[in-house]
Amino acid sequence: MEEKNFLNELMGEAVSFFRGDPRRIQHLMKVHAISRWIAEREGIDSRTQFVLEAAAIVHDVGIKPAEEKFGACSGRLQEQEGPAVARALMERLGAGQETVERVCYLVGHHHTYAGIDGADYQILVEADFLVNFYEDQLDTEVIRPAYERIFRTKAGKWLCREMFALDVQDGSDGIET
Repeated sequence: MEEKNFLNELMGEAVSFFRGDPRRIQHLMKVHAISRWIAEREGIDSRTQFVLEAAAIVHDVGIKPAEEKFGACSGRLQEQEGPAVARALMERLGAGQETVERVCYLVGHHHTYAGIDGADYQILVEADFLVNFYEDQLDTEVIRPAYERIFRTKAGKWLCREMFALDVQDGSDGIET
């Protein structure tokens, strides 16, 4: 299946998985859109972008089984429960094993901020933070330290500064718009 069609089918599967939960559906769609935008601005290769977009779509699928099993959905529980669900969704759509493994790795680590080992991982984390900052209505006093500690891509840093009107002196000169 063509990558674009695969991502569209995966989005449909993820939406159906979260049926009746518009907050989670909107969250995954926002993380996907922001991930795609950052990746395009950063000029990552098409293979990495495909893996990133698939991971962004399914990054939070561990929430539902974590809530069912444990009555909670902490980041650790999402990372624990998410890969199996992501694997099932992707294999049902015929994803290649290499793609499945990397997406499951990202789903299983998207709340782990040490040892980020690739552009796909970095961008997924940044996009999830940006959406969570907004959805959780966080103040800039909370956002600024996370920005300084987590954000590494030029596009992600720019978007965070613009979105939340952060005035930071980190040597960032913006991006071409």
